[in-house]
Amino acid sequence: MTATPNRFSTYTSTSVGTGSEERKDEQKKDMWSSMLDSVASGKRLPEKNILVLGGSVESQREFLEALSNSGQRRNTDRQNILPPVANSFALGYTYYDVLDADQEDILARVSLHLLSTPALSFASLIKPLLTLQSIPNTLIVILLDWSQPWSWMRQLREWLLLLRSVILSLSPECKEAMEEVITSWRERGRTGGSVNLDGTGAVATEDDVALPLGPGEWEDALGLPLCVVCQNSERIDYLEKTQGWKEEKFDLVLQYLRTALLRHGASLIYTAPTMMTPLQSLVHASLGIRSLLKRAPLKHNVIERDKIVVPPNWDSWGKIRVLRDGFDVESVSEGWSIDINQPSPIGKPQATNGEGSGEIFQTNGSPLPEGSAVLVYEEQVQDTSLDTLQLAQGDRDTTRLEIPSVDTQAFLGNQLVRLEQQRKEDEKTVKENSFAQVATDDIISDHIGPVQFNMGGIQVDADDMVQRLKDRQAYGQSPEPLALGEDGEAESAPQVDTDTLAKFFGNLMNRKPASGGGLSKT
Repeated sequence: MTATPNRFSTYTSTSVGTGSEERKDEQKKDMWSSMLDSVASGKRLPEKNILVLGGSVESQREFLEALSNSGQRRNTDRQNILPPVANSFALGYTYYDVLDADQEDILARVSLHLLSTPALSFASLIKPLLTLQSIPNTLIVILLDWSQPWSWMRQLREWLLLLRSVILSLSPECKEAMEEVITSWRERGRTGGSVNLDGTGAVATEDDVALPLGPGEWEDALGLPLCVVCQNSERIDYLEKTQGWKEEKFDLVLQYLRTALLRHGASLIYTAPTMMTPLQSLVHASLGIRSLLKRAPLKHNVIERDKIVVPPNWDSWGKIRVLRDGFDVESVSEGWSIDINQPSPIGKPQATNGEGSGEIFQTNGSPLPEGSAVLVYEEQVQDTSLDTLQLAQGDRDTTRLEIPSVDTQAFLGNQLVRLEQQRKEDEKTVKENSFAQVATDDIISDHIGPVQFNMGGIQVDADDMVQRLKDRQAYGQSPEPLALGEDGEAESAPQVDTDTLAKFFGNLMNRKPASGGGLSKT
């Protein structure tokens, strides 16, 4: 049988046809995936980051409530998808979505990283948050509280020193990205500038002239935009009533803050839970989030003491001097430059003075340098609620215990000695009281004399009779040697019924003589 040379292979034809169809299917899949990716990238939410430093767990939650508007909170409550807030330990985290004015479109998603303690051990937690992608979309917020304004400059210094230690450890690429961010921020919101605070282009007019940087502005830029929020401004009235603060003191605190923040190009705002403030507009504008339907202009306010708003690139030395005469803005700015150019201290929490839930952090290293603005501030702004003893101990090391605890065994030994002394004193008192009672009885007996009565013509002394009965009863109860019987066992002596005898003699004493002088028979 001879084989045909042109043999037909069904396998070859089938495999060739299948390969061409698979290539067509792959092309269709690539086309659809590219279309879906383009649509998804167009609808992808802008991601913004806020690094919240300072405050307590409760104050950080209050800041989040004030930052996310009420309409958004009601909407998320209805859907039961309210994001949790995890800020009880170390570096906390939460997020919220920024809604447009119609409460329907989501403009951006803001992630909040929260830290309460300015300890150097937490620097390693902050460093991974600052990357090439996140640096242009990151805002730093430092929380202060009006329950302790006398510690504001110290707290602000420690947070800035911690941030500087983190920034210095970043890669050269991240530092270049920060330089670009600061270069763009120096022109934002400035009068006559080409960029608004939210990053949009400004409409220039003929009268607008770009102003150059003044003295003390942006001289110590961090590389990221900074906003300082002073919470619970309603306590301003409390300080005025309880500690006697005047308008001059409140203006002095504001001048110190504005002078220090001017060197970093930072913004400042006072907030209160019961008061509407432009906090949301300030923070969202600093992050570059702008509404497509409604644009609320951000206005400064340095007149109302509990509603202060100082936008970035608005303040200057001249405006700070106008607030109150006699303030040396140049020396304070130089002193603040000395403070923040020192090695980072290690923060340790201490108990707060007065009311409030915040924490005070003091340095545990070298003292503040000479010419420090923090020292001058703490000399002029003090907590007057401290008593004289605490003020006298101001130079002592407040990180140590004033009264050391005693060892448990030593304390118990001391208490045992005291209890023994008290027991001896009690026994002595009881003896003295017993002797006094006996002496009192003798005096009464001598005064009254012996008690005698006539019983059947016989004079009987009642006291002597009672004493004999007591002696007889005591003698009957006393142990006596037992007589041994014939079998060697002890024979028990017959017991005398003393109660019967006492009753018998008592009847004799109480028996009345019969008529005729004789005794009646029983």
